Amino acid sequence: GIAQTAAQAGHAVLLFDMREGAARDAKAKLASTFDGLVAKGKLTADAAQATLGRIEPLASIDGAANVGLAVEAIVENLDAKRALFKQLEAIVGAHCVLATNTSSIAVTAIANGLAHPGRLVGMHFFNPVPLMKLVEVVSGLHTEPAVADAIFELSTQWGKTAVHAKSTPGFIVNRIARPFYAETLA
Repeated sequence: GIAQTAAQAGHAVLLFDMREGAARDAKAKLASTFDGLVAKGKLTADAAQATLGRIEPLASIDGAANVGLAVEAIVENLDAKRALFKQLEAIVGAHCVLATNTSSIAVTAIANGLAHPGRLVGMHFFNPVPLMKLVEVVSGLHTEPAVADAIFELSTQWGKTAVHAKSTPGFIVNRIARPFYAETLA
């Protein structure tokens, strides 16, 4: 959904997944989704083809060396996220912003141990990403304000409603929603 949103906004997207063939399969699934939208008259065939043309599956994460933004959307596991961002730091240039789509892990904790923690920011999308408008732009203790502002602006350009949040438990939405879930369970 994040790749779709970026590509529909006109950005070139490199898509990588550790599982061999998963990025290619994701693009094929997106093509099928677009076929359905074209059939319903919600998207033109030209727009669908143009969007698909902007998405390139990568066989290796090393292919991301020249990106300006890397958005992580992996399992909610602190160690896994830290390991991925350390790997990305060794691949991408100094200009690249690193964004985590975490919904619950502190951005500050994820940035811990990075050589340049100021370029890590939370970019928390809600599912399904193409339909849900909200994006929480989450600043950790070391996130540079210019990085958070750039991601806020980019999210707006992608047609999202961006809100700034601090890296507190649950950020904004989950912090508010969790007590409601607990009350319902009780």
